[in-house]
Order: sequence, then structure tokens, then C-alpha cells
Amino acid sequence: MILFFLTSGLFLGWSLGANDASNVFGSAVGSKMVSFRKAAIIASIAVIIGAVMQGEGASHTLGKLGAVNAIGGSFTLALAAAITVYVMTKFALPVSTTQAIVGAIIGWNLFTGNTTDPGTLSKIVGTWISGPVIGAVFAVTLYIIIIRFKKRSHIHLIKFESFIRYGLIIVGAFGAFSLGANNIANVMGVFVPSFNLHPLNLGFLTLSSSQQLFLIGGLAIATGILTYSKKVMETIGGNIVELSSEAAMVVVLAQSLVLFIFSSTSLSAFFVRLGLPPIPMVPVSSSQVIIGCIIGIGLYKGVRNINFKLLGMIAIGWLATPVLSGFLAFFSLFFIKNIFNIDVGHKIMPGENTSNLIALAGDSSVSGIVRYLLLGILATGIFILIVYWLLENRKSRDLKKSEEKFWKNMK
Repeated sequence: MILFFLTSGLFLGWSLGANDASNVFGSAVGSKMVSFRKAAIIASIAVIIGAVMQGEGASHTLGKLGAVNAIGGSFTLALAAAITVYVMTKFALPVSTTQAIVGAIIGWNLFTGNTTDPGTLSKIVGTWISGPVIGAVFAVTLYIIIIRFKKRSHIHLIKFESFIRYGLIIVGAFGAFSLGANNIANVMGVFVPSFNLHPLNLGFLTLSSSQQLFLIGGLAIATGILTYSKKVMETIGGNIVELSSEAAMVVVLAQSLVLFIFSSTSLSAFFVRLGLPPIPMVPVSSSQVIIGCIIGIGLYKGVRNINFKLLGMIAIGWLATPVLSGFLAFFSLFFIKNIFNIDVGHKIMPGENTSNLIALAGDSSVSGIVRYLLLGILATGIFILIVYWLLENRKSRDLKKSEEKFWKNMK
């Protein structure tokens, strides 16, 4: 039964993959430099690695916004956020999963009578504004650098395009890693206090309880990328601003840097050692950052290139997402509590310990199920990758034979 409550988190992860995670390769696919299939596979692998290796930081910030103290509440919040993101995805609008989960947590606070921490909320909302601005600055700066390099190096156009294609793949993988590290908190953050699983020893790696949840959430994100992200990729990549190949790479790199900055605890600690303020570990909206990057490039190249009508629709989606998610969470909590008599949480009293309030104290049965589930998924993933590699090799050989036959007939 306890694993059933995770299904809403998996649904939210799938929705994030279908919407937010597609942004890291949207400009590359939209500019026709990288195929959707290749982009989806690379992003899926990288987002899982990022979630497991660097997903801890941003999850603590959401916990400060609202300490959900019942697993029924965690289930309901994730479900409300997932439904909101799914509805927006149906309209091909690149909305923010961060906004959806924040709205849901505020809805839980209102329902249970808890106070929403204004400092944490302002920190998160501040990134909704600063993220796109920083992304735009990074994008324009990097674009100017790469254009000047192109002019001064006198590199051949075909060779330059080849470098750009490989660059798009590398920075796209980096972007997916950063997205998994930063946004896994949106998917599994509300479940972390509910699970205290035994460490999972894979031989070469030992996963803590939270890392096991992040791995499951990362797999859900990867599924969303592979199954339902193509439409949003095309919206991001080709409809807002028509991107050149070098601009596409710059947009992906700038967005990746922003996400990495707000999820790297090591970088934040380095800032503290230098006597600078720490970087807030906040889940940042990849959709907002990527659009900020694209707008920055568009403004640099000329305002005429920007599709303001589409931007208006996206802005409406951004404003509606937290409100819709908050209302949906509030009424869903009422329904779950009164119809199914499931505990969805209570008001936290002053001095009450909010850490691991509802943790399953090392539940061995749940840990065992998770262990075999993850090992089975890992084996399946390796098998799929081997099959894909064999098919790609066969495709390359057939293409080479066709080219040789063509030139032979030309002679």
C-alpha cells in the first residue's frame, strides 16, 4: 500500500519529463541539428544521473516552504501538481513543475492551517524572475563570444556545423544532468520524510534512502522524455524564435549553467569560503530559464524575430499554474481526508520536530521491493541501450553502402 502513494510522484515525474525536461534539447531538435530520438535517450540517461548524484540540495528548500507530515498529503500534493502540468502539456505550453508543486504546497498549508514561510517563498519566487534574466545574460554573452570566434578563426562552415552538432549533444547532456539535480526535488521532495529505506548496495555504488527515491523519480522523468516530450520540444525550439545552430547550442549551455548553479552545494560552499553569500539551493523552472535564454538571443538579433503571441500564451500558463495547482490541492485534500478517511497532515505546533515525522523506520519489505524494482529497471535499460546501439550501427552501415553505390553509379 505504501508504494501506491508513490504513484502520484511518478506521474509528476513523467509530466516533468514530458514538459520541463524536454527543454534541454528543445532548441537542438527545433534547429534540426539533433534528432529527437537521440536527444531523448541522452537526456534520459543524464537526468537520472543528475537526480541521484546531486538531488539533495533543492529538496531541503521545499521542505522549509511546507513540511508535509502525512504520506496521504504527499500523495495528494504530487497528484495535484502532476494533473496541472499534464493539462498544460496537453496545450503544448512549457509550464513550470516548480510552480505547480509550490502552489500545491501552499494549498496544503492553507488546508492544514500551517503558515507559509515568506522568506522561503520569496526566495523561490525570486528565481522565477532572476532565472530567465540570468539565462538571457548568459545566452547573449556566450552568443557574442562564439560569433566572434567564428569570424576570427575563419573555420570552414561544414566543419563549424559539425562542431556545433557535437557541442549540442555535450551541453544537452550537461543540461539534463543539471535539470535532474535541480528539479528532482519537485518530484520526490514531498516524499523524502515519508520513507526511511535501507541503503541499497549496488556493488559499485551505495544509494541512501533519498537517493533511491530520486532514482525512481529520475526514471519517471526519463519515461516522460521518451514518450511525450516531442511536441513541447518543437514549441520551444522552433516557434518562439527561429534559431541558428550556434544560437541553439548557446541557449542550451546558458540554461544548463543556470540550473547547475542553483543545485550545486559544492559551488555554494565555495562561495562561502570566499566570503560571499551562499547560492540558494532552489528548484528553478527550466521552462522559464530556457525561454529567457531564447528571448535574450531574440532581442540581440532584433525584436522582429520574437513570436510575442506565443510568449503571451506561455506567460498566462505561468501565472495560472501555481493558482490552479493550489486550488486543486486544497479541494483534493478535503476529498481524500473526508471521503477516504486518509490522514493528509496536521498543523505543526511550535517546537514540534518536523524531520522524519512520518518516516517508515527502515521498512525492510519496502526496501526489498525497491531493490528488485531498481535492479530490474536497470537491467532493462542496459538491454534497450545495447539494442539501440546495434540498430544505429546497422543504420550507419546501410547509409554508407548507399553512398558508395551512388558514387559508383555516378562514375
